Amino acid sequence: MRRSNLFVPTSKEDESTAQVRSAELALRSGLVDHAGAGIFSYSPTGKRVLDNIADVVREHMDAIGAQEVSLPKLQYAEIWRKSGRWAEFEGEMFAFENREGKDMCLATTHEEPMADLVRERVRSKNNMPLALYQIGGKFRDDHPRNGLLRTKEFSMKDAYSFNSSEEALDEVYQEMREAYIEIFEKLGVDYAIVDADPSSMGGTASEEFQAPADVGSDEMAYCPAEDCRFGTLDFDETDCPECGETLVESNSIELGHIFKLGTRYSDPLDLTFDTESGEEKVIMGSYGIGISRMIPALIEQRNDDDGIIWPEEVAPFSLSVVPLNENEEIIEMAEEIHDRVGPSEVLYFEGDTAIGEKFAESDLIGVPAKVILGNTFLEDGELEVEFRDGGREFYEPSEFFETYA
Repeated sequence: MRRSNLFVPTSKEDESTAQVRSAELALRSGLVDHAGAGIFSYSPTGKRVLDNIADVVREHMDAIGAQEVSLPKLQYAEIWRKSGRWAEFEGEMFAFENREGKDMCLATTHEEPMADLVRERVRSKNNMPLALYQIGGKFRDDHPRNGLLRTKEFSMKDAYSFNSSEEALDEVYQEMREAYIEIFEKLGVDYAIVDADPSSMGGTASEEFQAPADVGSDEMAYCPAEDCRFGTLDFDETDCPECGETLVESNSIELGHIFKLGTRYSDPLDLTFDTESGEEKVIMGSYGIGISRMIPALIEQRNDDDGIIWPEEVAPFSLSVVPLNENEEIIEMAEEIHDRVGPSEVLYFEGDTAIGEKFAESDLIGVPAKVILGNTFLEDGELEVEFRDGGREFYEPSEFFETYA
């Protein structure tokens, strides 16, 4: 995309009142706009980042056979009363009475509606295991804090499994757990896996995927050893039980949470399947990932004095193209890169903006690599590629297009 056509309201200086680095950079880079306490609007670059995160999650959910659905965010209170959670979410749920005098709410989560969706449609053991997921908005009247970490509206992936036995649930749970590990590895975020309290979700067991960060809504002790993902909420533990390394205490950001729900929702919602001897309760699991929360987690872990350092899987653009002058050969090559690599992948800084400002904005936004077109190209015919992490490579044009186009 040509920079002159891109709507991205960046700021050279921190003009916000944000006290958190991730919030400051999200605002300065034009990723989001603060629409009100706990509410944010996403710019085109912000929407690209959200979509890229969602695409990685969707790829891995589809790979294990989960099927994507879309459930209403506007719900009647009746099903929440049946599960017993209407009162549990009092004060946190956006609840109201509609014009017909019916109690309604904006969805905080979807265990109840998912169970309702399959209740009369999954009647046999042969229909299971079944895994359904969605990616979309949730609403909680939380106390907003730490920028994008605690908001009143947020995007998440929530998946639900329906199983005929506890043993079958164990298999799906483990499959989801492995998929989460692959997702977070691909997204380039550092994390630990922590045994957790199921709390209001209920069930028999749960684990959280927590990202260590200078600022976070949670705390944990975790193993800093490479490839070890052990974490704990027991701060009396000092050594990792998996590798022996000394644990490190840290603030953390919850990225995902997986639950073995058992019959917590099947019992009150009468979710059963038929067997030769009668009806049995469906065994459920629940699996969430914070799509929008991945943004502050990544920024907290991946930034420097110049801005955001997005991993390639997440970045709004793969490359920026910066011509150092208006030489005809340089402009022709810049246009070719823009067209061949693709406007959806390239941010082309055309025009007469100062070179330093182009470099600074590319770094602030977090584009992983800059193609710099100047004397090196004119004298040697090579394309200079400078990476956001400080590396640098030179390509013949044909080699460059084989790599990036």
